[in-house]
Amino acid sequence: MRHRMVVAVLALVGLLLSVYLLLHQVGLVGQLACGSGACEQVQSSRYAWFLGLPVSAVGVGGYLAILAAALAGLQERWISRSGPTRLLVLLSLGGVLFTAYLKYVEIFRVHAICRWCVASAVVIVAILVTSVIGLRQPSA
Repeated sequence: MRHRMVVAVLALVGLLLSVYLLLHQVGLVGQLACGSGACEQVQSSRYAWFLGLPVSAVGVGGYLAILAAALAGLQERWISRSGPTRLLVLLSLGGVLFTAYLKYVEIFRVHAICRWCVASAVVIVAILVTSVIGLRQPSA
């Protein structure tokens, strides 16, 4: 059960990162606090959109789904079941794969690295690792 608590906290951190980037993308916050200008370059590239949505909106949706699954898994009826942890593994694996694609785009297409995006990548990888560890525990 502890792994689901950790995942919930990490998902909340990822959600806050994604919301910040989304608010920038839709023009509700000014220049990103990045220090190098690379974040602005990444966020203003054509790759900052995926299927007509800002990539940060995809992040918001993904982190919300992970947060909901982690919190649901903490409820009495789900505590001893492995289903919520399996769902967390699947959701976070999808997030890691999407993030890997985005890192490829940043490095080889945009030629800039967004620090906020790197932070989100670290969070989603930590969620996946925590979920896999939780899956390996007897009381998943």
